[in-house]
Amino acid sequence: MDSESRPSPDALLRAARREARGKLKIFLGAAPGVGKTFEMLRGGAARLKAGVDTVVAIVETHGRAETAALLEPFEVIPRSRIDYQGHMLEEMDLDAVLARRPALALVDEYAHSNVEGSRHPKRWQDVAELLDAGIDVYTTLNIQHVESLNDVVAGFTRVRVRETVPDSVFDGAEIEVVDLPPDELIERLKEGKVYIPAEASRALGHFFSKQNLSALREMALRRAALTVDQAMLEHLDAHAVPGTFGAGERILVAVSELPGSEALVRVGKRLADALRAPWQAVYIETPRAAAFDEADKRRVADALRLAANLGATIATVPAESVIEGLRAHLEGMRATQLVLGKSVRSWWFELRHGSVVNAMLRSGDGLAIHVIPAEGGPVRARTAPAKGWGKPRDYALIAVAIGFTTLLCKIAEPLIGAGGVDLIYLLPVIAVAGRFGSRPGIVAGMASALAYNFFFLPPLYTFTIADPQSVLTLFVLLGIAIFTAEIASRLKTRATLGARSAHENAAVAAFGQALARASDWESTSRIVCAEMARILGVRSLLLCEQNGSLAIRASFPEGAVLGPIDLAAADWAWSRGEPAGAGSDTLNAADWQFHPLKTALGVLAVVGLSSEDGRAPVSADRAVLLSTLLGQAALAHERLKLEDELRAVTVLKERDRLRAALLSSIGHDLRTPLTSVSGAVDAIAAEHPDASTLPVARAEIARLRRFLDNLLDMVRIDTGRLEPRPEAVDLTDAVASAIHDLKMLLAQSRIDLKVPANLPLVSADPTLLHHILLNLLTNATQHGGGRIVIEGKRTPDAVTLSVCDSGSGLPETGAGAFSVFETGAGTDRDRGSGLGLAIVKGFADAMGLEVTASNQDAGGSLFTIVFPEGAVIRNPKPD
Repeated sequence: MDSESRPSPDALLRAARREARGKLKIFLGAAPGVGKTFEMLRGGAARLKAGVDTVVAIVETHGRAETAALLEPFEVIPRSRIDYQGHMLEEMDLDAVLARRPALALVDEYAHSNVEGSRHPKRWQDVAELLDAGIDVYTTLNIQHVESLNDVVAGFTRVRVRETVPDSVFDGAEIEVVDLPPDELIERLKEGKVYIPAEASRALGHFFSKQNLSALREMALRRAALTVDQAMLEHLDAHAVPGTFGAGERILVAVSELPGSEALVRVGKRLADALRAPWQAVYIETPRAAAFDEADKRRVADALRLAANLGATIATVPAESVIEGLRAHLEGMRATQLVLGKSVRSWWFELRHGSVVNAMLRSGDGLAIHVIPAEGGPVRARTAPAKGWGKPRDYALIAVAIGFTTLLCKIAEPLIGAGGVDLIYLLPVIAVAGRFGSRPGIVAGMASALAYNFFFLPPLYTFTIADPQSVLTLFVLLGIAIFTAEIASRLKTRATLGARSAHENAAVAAFGQALARASDWESTSRIVCAEMARILGVRSLLLCEQNGSLAIRASFPEGAVLGPIDLAAADWAWSRGEPAGAGSDTLNAADWQFHPLKTALGVLAVVGLSSEDGRAPVSADRAVLLSTLLGQAALAHERLKLEDELRAVTVLKERDRLRAALLSSIGHDLRTPLTSVSGAVDAIAAEHPDASTLPVARAEIARLRRFLDNLLDMVRIDTGRLEPRPEAVDLTDAVASAIHDLKMLLAQSRIDLKVPANLPLVSADPTLLHHILLNLLTNATQHGGGRIVIEGKRTPDAVTLSVCDSGSGLPETGAGAFSVFETGAGTDRDRGSGLGLAIVKGFADAMGLEVTASNQDAGGSLFTIVFPEGAVIRNPKPD
């Protein structure tokens, strides 16, 4: 089988692995409410009608009658019930589905987080186990739950989705986009078909705005197209089907040593951004690259470095000609668009060597080619350098070889005749061309022809040829010798390029394997320095930040010392993320050249390289190899950083769990003795009603009870157990109720109430709102002095409720005022526990409200609760 038409082994292996698993189909939508569950159930019903054993593993109807009606034809697997902190929660019963072993299982909400105590923390992991068991799965997913798009979605919706699935779940999955235009989805929201009316109004003003829905819709369609494109390419590779098949765009930029290659890279970047397509920059390395001067090599290196900095993958492909290498790389990449430079060449050059642009235009079926004119005027042509005429000793060896061949031919002549010995003379020609190059090979060919004429063509031992046929034989022998010499030389050149490429690939693979075995920062740093020094033939070191400044973590050989200019160059590379030092454009007086290890987490370290002879540590033609090594080193450091952060997050989670358990225990354990103390105080009051200490005791008991309530509320916030139950609330009544419950605490304060009776009702959880007001009034009493102003206002797009005191103000305004255990000035008694404002913020966030803290110009702090338009009930109360 031709190697060019051989199926990809990797694609065949992936296909074989998928054959042993169940098939996954994802109903992908841009937002809740587009009808993903509805479409999944309809698809499942069609399979059930076709005789496929289909069950519902878990489906959320969200109270919609039309969705519940679609469940009737199916067998529904009962859910498992899990006791979580005193509450019975329901989850998909994975073991029951596996025991039932249907052909197809319907699993709703692919990104759902399972309750603690389930076998897997995420539902997509449950689905993976079903697929491993050979069960096909239909599931639903919104685009904002895809891990790689999480930050992008949060950037324009201002909503961070915490339940995500990794992008790898799309590998091999079938995608069906459930699409609904934004206007239709907004209409469904207004009709209450997605959320209850109060929640729908708030959603329309935030996540479900038309611009957000349009952006999410575009992301869903693009992600589905990307998955289809990847699946199609894998199928083509597995079946060795040639062609581009541009379901998705793939861009290739061909750079060269000519001026203007950086402009090509920038064009490719703009094109990739416009099409949102992956792109690659490639340099085809041919034998003529050996004739490049330092400026040519530098231009190639700069173009590839720029492409890497702009987000492209880069590659250097050895080939005998640019056209041949470019065609092979285009076919392997299955690129759909090619960016080429067009240099100004003489007509004589194009007649002899052809034009790369014209050749690609003639052969680029289905390929869009962007031709960019080169900078400057005509450029001189460079051809592959000749190997030279060799040294005198080379010709001595040629003479010996031909003499030995002549002796061999004399011995063989009686056996094969004079007409057969001419082919034997090709042996020294091939050997010489392969050893010394084409020019000595041609000389050996001519010498072989003369030797054959002198010793074997009559008249013997003269250069005269009597037979005209012998003349033709002589010239044929000479032509074959020259042709063989040229072919042998080319094969040697190609073998040299291939060997160098294989050597570099092996070095990079070994480098990656060595880094994979390292499990800590120190060993990783030592491996990076030692391997880069060995592969590139330089001295190397690695610097990272320690105590606010860069310090050497490892070097090879050990004991490297940096001067002031070197340290300045290293700091530049660290802070700017750009190469600096020797051979660069920044601080090139340094002895070392520094390269940042850039990752998605930022610059994690800086690698320094230096040569023994003071020249640039890495030649321009090895720029791609250096870039690959730096990329491997950066990935290794990113892995270590993520592992450290994961361990830190695990410690924080455990600490928060212990803190929540401790606070809950304290809150519950102190309630019983506090109740006893309260009862004892009441008994004393009954017997001694005139005791002067009774009001103080009762005030302290009330204060301690509020502290315990705050502890328990904080535990509810930390553990995510808040479940707001919004209803219509009259702010006048809510404020009056809070003041009544704090009448003893507020006895010494002057309350200025400015809440109009005709304020519209708001949608809020009355219990949580009551706690918010209690904490704000308590804070105002403790820090505010004698006068407290409570004011309600109706603004064009919200209702606000403010609590203002006359104290010294807040030491920190904004979000910092709501930190846990944040207390103001004063004694411990005056300051309180520092939990009240944190609880205010937590309860407000749970209800979708905004709470702000600021200082007034006249003194005192101002806390404002903002009820957005979506939480305002439009029918106001009568005056």
